[in-house]
Amino acid sequence: MDKIALLKHKSEQALLGGGAKRIEGQHKKGKLTARERLQLLLDEGSFEEIGKFVTHRSRDFGMEKELYMGDGVVTGYGTIHGRLVYVFSQDFTVFGGSLSETHAEKIVKIMDLAMQNGAPVIGLNDSGGARIQEGVVSLGGYADIFYRNVKASGVIPQISAIMGPCAGGAVYSPAITDFIMMVEHTSYMFVTGPNVVKTVTHENVTSEELGGAHTHASKSGVTHFACANEVECIENIKQLLSYMPQNCEEDAPVYPYEATDESRPKLNDIIPTHPNQPYDIKEVIEETVDAGSFLEVHKEYAENIVVGFARIAGRSIGIVANQPASLAGVLDINSSKKGARFVRFCDAFNIPLLVIVDVPGFLPGTDQEWNGIITNGAKLLYALSEATVPKVTVVTRKAYGGAYDVMNSKHIGADLNYAWPTAEIAVMGAKGAAEIIFKKEITEADDHEAKLKEKELEYVEKFANPYGAAARGFIDEVIMPAETRTKLIKAYKMLENKVVNMPKRKHGNIPL
Repeated sequence: MDKIALLKHKSEQALLGGGAKRIEGQHKKGKLTARERLQLLLDEGSFEEIGKFVTHRSRDFGMEKELYMGDGVVTGYGTIHGRLVYVFSQDFTVFGGSLSETHAEKIVKIMDLAMQNGAPVIGLNDSGGARIQEGVVSLGGYADIFYRNVKASGVIPQISAIMGPCAGGAVYSPAITDFIMMVEHTSYMFVTGPNVVKTVTHENVTSEELGGAHTHASKSGVTHFACANEVECIENIKQLLSYMPQNCEEDAPVYPYEATDESRPKLNDIIPTHPNQPYDIKEVIEETVDAGSFLEVHKEYAENIVVGFARIAGRSIGIVANQPASLAGVLDINSSKKGARFVRFCDAFNIPLLVIVDVPGFLPGTDQEWNGIITNGAKLLYALSEATVPKVTVVTRKAYGGAYDVMNSKHIGADLNYAWPTAEIAVMGAKGAAEIIFKKEITEADDHEAKLKEKELEYVEKFANPYGAAARGFIDEVIMPAETRTKLIKAYKMLENKVVNMPKRKHGNIPL
């Protein structure tokens, strides 16, 4: 048997006979195989494999006896809903999905093709890290991938799905990509695993606690979507792509839409009578966008701000909204980072922004100050100031202090700013303001409480409304809540050809 026939025979053994036990083991763990994942992800019959016959080059530690076609990763291209994508799917059944020199070269080739042809790249990650038997060449392979992740950032969409345990260098490539999805109970991400943690810090922690899907979705914010199973994960990838263009020079696809009565009377009654009573901003979003089109991103992380994609009259938009139902909608470190990251993605890929404001300010406290609320809060300010896509703001209730400026105010480049009649645009809340401005009068009054109440009402009439800002031109129009959707449809239509010429520079220096 000649060399080519031998290699072909080994390939068939891996895919059929010799690989059958490994595939069966994968299924017992509740996981699909690398090829099954691609079958679910791509349009039927569209996948074209590249590098199927590649094998590793290592000849140390008996590796020359273990040759598998593809070397632990399936790479190629295909379509999702008729749109070109480039894909790689790591095979944990081959050397634990570990990255070798040739494994890396296959991924690099796919990424280069994606860049050259302006199409998204999707990585289905299931890897134990660098292949130890290959030493520094495997580490070099990771660096080659990281470098291309950075070059592709903002040029083509990059999506990572974590389908199994990913450790060490295997987690850094996903971290550079635009969106990360994880599968609950079968996928993990960590730089150092539980055994190393126990040795170094003496902490006893499970893989799930250290780097499971729920941990990264709610605590670290590393993952944007935590999915119940692999099928749900793959469906989420398809849905996510539907809001995005193929690359930074195109616009997102526009879906058919027939205009009907765009009034939403339910919004007129959504703001509670008491100014400190919470409500769910997601109800405002659902009433404003096309029915069933809202896809929330980072749902479990920094819940005091809501971000996600939706459509208005069939056109993609990105939404950033304060959530009064969580921490009264204040801005803090995590919510600022979450909002800034999302804004920068939308701006990079020509997706218009809608900012819905109900914010009482920044979260006070030593924890926030010592951990850098100044720098982190500035990230959201920087991102919205930098963005050149169409930007529309709707103030539903509170817009206080510096948070008013940060949340896409007219002063940082918003195109259109609307306010509901319930909006309160001021330096601070009426009670706190009255206590400062009228301190002497309140102190000298016979009835302190009555005088404070009187001065609160005076302040409310003077400042805690949208009309002072509208008189200055900082608010373009005070609208009835029911009219919000109608106004937004017209606004985005008017802004669809917006062009902004920025100063010449290599890049800005966002406060990281």
